[in-house]
Amino acid sequence: MPSFATRLRTHLIPAFMPMLTLLVMVVLAGVALGGCAQAPNSVPALAAAVNTDPARAQVVLPEPANPALPSLILIGDSTVRNGRDDGQGKGAAGQWGWGNPLASYVDPNNVNLVNRAVGGLSSRTYVTSGHWERTLALVKPGDVVLMQFGHNDASALNDDKRARGTIRGVGDEAQDIDNLLTGKRETVHSYGWYLRKFIAETRAKGATPVVVSLIPRKAWDDAGRARRDKDSYAGWAEAVARSEGAGFIDLNGMAARRYDELGREAVMGLFPLTTPDERIHTNWAGAELNAQLVASGLQALGDKRIASWLKPREDARPVVDARSVRDEAPRDAALPTLFLVGDSTVKSGGQNGAIGWGERMAPYFDAGKINVVNAAIGGRSSRTFFTEGRWDRVLAQMKRGDFVLIQFGHNDGGRIGDPANKNRASAPGLGAETVEDTRPDGSKEQVHSFGWYMARYIADARARGATVIVAAPIPHRDRWQGERDFAAHADWGRQVAGSGGAHFIDLTMLVADSYRKVGAARVDTFFSDARTHTNDAGAAFNAARVVEGLKALPGNPLGAYLSAQPVVAAQ
Repeated sequence: MPSFATRLRTHLIPAFMPMLTLLVMVVLAGVALGGCAQAPNSVPALAAAVNTDPARAQVVLPEPANPALPSLILIGDSTVRNGRDDGQGKGAAGQWGWGNPLASYVDPNNVNLVNRAVGGLSSRTYVTSGHWERTLALVKPGDVVLMQFGHNDASALNDDKRARGTIRGVGDEAQDIDNLLTGKRETVHSYGWYLRKFIAETRAKGATPVVVSLIPRKAWDDAGRARRDKDSYAGWAEAVARSEGAGFIDLNGMAARRYDELGREAVMGLFPLTTPDERIHTNWAGAELNAQLVASGLQALGDKRIASWLKPREDARPVVDARSVRDEAPRDAALPTLFLVGDSTVKSGGQNGAIGWGERMAPYFDAGKINVVNAAIGGRSSRTFFTEGRWDRVLAQMKRGDFVLIQFGHNDGGRIGDPANKNRASAPGLGAETVEDTRPDGSKEQVHSFGWYMARYIADARARGATVIVAAPIPHRDRWQGERDFAAHADWGRQVAGSGGAHFIDLTMLVADSYRKVGAARVDTFFSDARTHTNDAGAAFNAARVVEGLKALPGNPLGAYLSAQPVVAAQ
């Protein structure tokens, strides 16, 4: 899997470049990065900061989705779960806690991820507000509780606004107060005391406590390094975890080191650009970085059971910059054309050694009888190939007697509205219902189902007099030996093809069955990354399977165009 730094430079930073450019202008005008940026008259003002930490947090928190499974329960503040966990309607540019993108790292078939963090609370007020009591009631033997506090613990012990501070350190000292906010008598303890309370009561329920040090602020020391909190809350969190024998994830240290690696300019892109300057809450890019670090920290705990809850490392499925891809066109307009439409598993262009099966199809066809045009592009789903206008460009070249082979699914999964999916998830199923999604620029999009987009492709192409073939996605490297991969997308594709007058190839199973024949050792040599993209050998192997599927279609519609003696390597 490419490093976060690589993904940030190639995919996330470009999304924030307009804002970064504005920030650089402010800096050059002499505004200090460490303070509250005030834009000069010649620079438009930054957006106002959003307060997502109400003094009396009124939120609806999730419960375990499947009580039969163990749960990974998160408690903490807004850096774990921000406000209503929706980015304030600003998409990736809003404020996000790391608990949201952590969901992409855990397997929901093996564990519930239950994010019960609440913005504005400290270790003390998470207890006194009653949130801990209600969370503890959900904890059962075998669960794991991750706790991250500290950002709000440095506040005042007693005032009429939040009254959320704790006594500094890890000692047993206490202070009795008449709480000006609640009007009640209260004994306030140290930061360490409250962590020990969480740890002890978690263990009493037969669950495993894991302490996570607080994320670092957007701040630098005199040497230009990201500022650590080793001498305060991060260090105290570690001290408590060590003394109590609890698991510990040094998110503060890991994130600060990553900030140093990325450099100050890149780190600016991990936080919302607002005035006053936002130095604590991350945007989606920052939350994703922290989630990645938490996931690696969970793996490093050495607990095989917890490790089994994490998904296999996903391969990067970048949204390829269209400007870097040359649009193909039919070589001879007088001949019929076979158009290939899909994602990077159909066309990768050699990036990081990846080759899609569509790039190895031409040798199977007689160039004197038919054109083969590979219009696939990496990072697209059935939805984004349509919304970007790519399908319209294919249609503009299509004529009666042409063919189009369509394969989507790898990028169609995930939750609509989750910025980690880069606005490319389609709604599941076949129906006409839509789901509203917010784009990074704040605009709204009505997202259709996977079946709707595929049906649209079929109808449009058939209206041009073309023959349509729908193919189920090629399987992942780790999903061909047991239960079938892409079962839902294959079923939807089959149904849409049947009702729309198109052909269907279950390419998932054609490839999986062939993988079983050659064995795992050889299959492992077919991939350029962990589980998704094939190399040249894998692309050639899968292209042969596609041709097998085409030959098996009723009436063999492309049979007359196949080369009598294709010049391909033995498969």
